Amino acid sequence: MPFRSPAAIRSLAAAVLLLAAAALLPVTGPARAAAFIDAAGRHVLLPDRISRILPAERDAEVLVYVLAPDRLAAISRRPLLRRRAGEAVLDWGPRSTPASMAATARQVQADLIIDAGTVTPARAAFADQVQRLTGIPYILVDDSFARMPAVLRSLGAILGVGDRGNDLGLYAEEAIAGLRGRLLIRPASARPLVYFALGDDGLTTALPGSPAGETIDEAGAINVAAPLGRGGDVAVTPGQLRDWNPAIIIAQRRQFFAAARRNPAWRQLAAVRNRQVYLEPTSPFGWIADPTGVNRLIGLYWLSSLLYPDATQDDLRATTCSFYDKFYRIKLTNARLEALVRPAGAATLAAPRPVGGPLVGLGAPPPADLSASRGGRSTTSGTQGAMPGGMSDMSMATGGPNDPCTVPGAPSPQPLPGTMSAPGASSPEAFPPAAPPGVPPPGRRGRPLR
Repeated sequence: MPFRSPAAIRSLAAAVLLLAAAALLPVTGPARAAAFIDAAGRHVLLPDRISRILPAERDAEVLVYVLAPDRLAAISRRPLLRRRAGEAVLDWGPRSTPASMAATARQVQADLIIDAGTVTPARAAFADQVQRLTGIPYILVDDSFARMPAVLRSLGAILGVGDRGNDLGLYAEEAIAGLRGRLLIRPASARPLVYFALGDDGLTTALPGSPAGETIDEAGAINVAAPLGRGGDVAVTPGQLRDWNPAIIIAQRRQFFAAARRNPAWRQLAAVRNRQVYLEPTSPFGWIADPTGVNRLIGLYWLSSLLYPDATQDDLRATTCSFYDKFYRIKLTNARLEALVRPAGAATLAAPRPVGGPLVGLGAPPPADLSASRGGRSTTSGTQGAMPGGMSDMSMATGGPNDPCTVPGAPSPQPLPGTMSAPGASSPEAFPPAAPPGVPPPGRRGRPLR
């Protein structure tokens, strides 16, 4: 083998990376196939054009929905999403067999199957079997918080919506990094004890390291169920809950939310006595779980306002209004906004007041149009012009219940001096590059196989 100088080797490596990155760029000329390396390290040849995508589970459904909803070949019954003519409806349940998944993919004439979540050898083998049965490309992506910005950018690139993928990826990046920077000034001993109550009776909870538990972990709370292990969900007893005595309880279901506040059996808990029981918003997707995908980004802002109100400058109403417009292309009315945030702990508005952009500084969410603040092109929504009046003169609190809420326009948030350079802090440079050959390397999210 001929000797190559270090400079020649570096040049060759750079050329390979450029070619791999070019394979992910949107096609401007005739359509062509592209190689893709998924989160399990599998090399998958993508089709010339991707018009119909089958989500293998609900994490993938919300991921495709926020990037390119017109590509969804099927949706689940649970989200309140509009169904298009000819679109199949799926009823998500326990993981199907490769044969049934293959039959569904053929039935909906999918060009691509996407599976988002925990990356395991078993899931990779499942994907291989379905791909062999159908000939339809099947890719796995890791949409944990650590990989979320890169996943949005990478999938945006292969779906030909790179501007939108970059915009949403930047939002995710700033949301995650901003919260981590905030936690650097909060000693672990001052972090609140939180119990996440699953189910109608509230006696199941998500352990640290599980996808639902990851949202609690990322928000800087102490999960009271941590002594029971990591990964997955676990049943608990009323006695265990009394021993843990959480300061904050988050209920996934309205039935337990009502019972915890009214049933005398729960009054021994500090969270109940101090009225620190909150209901997780779940429409059209949950803010912590159900599913455990990119929809959890709004959950970070919500939990931040609950856990650290003294260090949070976010206006939860304005942030929610902006997030739903940017990610879901949903124009919330004031009434629907209140139905979401009031049980979740948003303070009652004592008097009508205008809702403008959030305060700039620690905890301020990314603006409604991040690309505008960076000289780019807006990809938020094509319907902003339909909102009556300008953004600056609209008032969410003074409008009627059926009026659209305000999408705030504010400068990009700036971290406090020194917070982003402290040990353990995240910065935009700390995240994976936007255009590697495929979705980033394997990750472990702790979700058990269904």
